[in-house]
Amino acid sequence: MPDIRINLTRVGVKNVKKLVEVHRTGKRPVIFISNFDVFVDLPGSLKGANLSRNFEVIDEVLQQAIDGEVNEIENLCSVVARKLLDRHEYADRTEVFMRSEFMVKRETPVSKTACHEVVKVHAKAVARRTFKAPIVRKSIGAEVTGMTACPCAQNIMKERAMRVLEGLDVSRDKIDEFFAAVPMATHNQRGKGFLCIETDDDQHVDLSKIIAILKVSMSSGIYELLKRGDEGHVVLAAHKNPRFVEDCVREMAKKVLAEFEYLSGDSVVMIKQTNEESIHQHDAYAERKATIAELVNELNGDSQKD
Repeated sequence: MPDIRINLTRVGVKNVKKLVEVHRTGKRPVIFISNFDVFVDLPGSLKGANLSRNFEVIDEVLQQAIDGEVNEIENLCSVVARKLLDRHEYADRTEVFMRSEFMVKRETPVSKTACHEVVKVHAKAVARRTFKAPIVRKSIGAEVTGMTACPCAQNIMKERAMRVLEGLDVSRDKIDEFFAAVPMATHNQRGKGFLCIETDDDQHVDLSKIIAILKVSMSSGIYELLKRGDEGHVVLAAHKNPRFVEDCVREMAKKVLAEFEYLSGDSVVMIKQTNEESIHQHDAYAERKATIAELVNELNGDSQKD
C-alpha cells in the first residue's frame, strides 16, 4: 500500500529499443529500427506497476510479427496494448507509442539510379477496459523530407523578367511561351511533412499510401544521389510546382480524403508541415488536426461555392 494514495495516469517504460520485423506475404519482411514507450495507468491503492510484464509483452508480440501473425505496424501496437490489459489486471488504460526508422528503396527520375531514403514512422495504440471487450484506437503516420519552391519570390522574379523582356521588344505571346517552358527562379526550402491517421482498431490504413501522399504534396521530392539529368529534373519540377507551407497541408488533406474515403467519419487526421527557410532565419509552419467528417464538410462547402 503506498503512503500517498493518488492515482497515476501513466506508469511504464520509455525508449525500449527493438528491431521489429513485420512479415509480408510473398515479400521480404519489413525491418524497423524502433523505440517503444509503454504505459499503464495505476490506481492509488497500488504502490507500483509490474514493469517486467511490459518487456515480456513486447517481445511476445514481436515474435508474433516475425511468425506472420501480426502483419501491420499499427496492429503490432494495438496487439501490445490489448495484451498489456491482460497482464496488468488493475489497469483501465494502456498506451503504446512506437517511433521507427526504415529504409525505402527509390530510383532517381531520369537516370533511374537506385538509392535509399530513411522514413520516420510513428505508430500508437490506446486500449481502454470496458465491461465487454476493450476499446482500442490506433494510429499510423510518417514523416518525409522533400523540397518546396516559394511562389511569392517567384512572382517577384517573374515580374522583373517580364519588364526586361518587354524592354527588349519581345512580344507578349513569346513571353508567355517562355515562362510556360522555363519557370522563374525562387528560393527553396527543405520541407518536412508529417501525416498521421487515427482510427478504430478494425480499420486499415496503408503506411505506403501515407508516405506517397507526403511525397507528392510538396513541390518536389529529394534524393540522396542525383546524376546531372536528375538534378535538372528535380529543380525544374519544383519550380513548376511552387507551394507555400499552407499549400502543402491543404494538399495532403485533400489527398487523404481521396485515398482513404472508406474510413469512418470519426477517424482523426493530423497533418504538419515545417519548411526550413533558405533566405530567412526562421522556419515556416502549418498544421491541421480534424476528423474525416470535418474535412469532408469543409471541402464539400468549397465545391458548392464554386
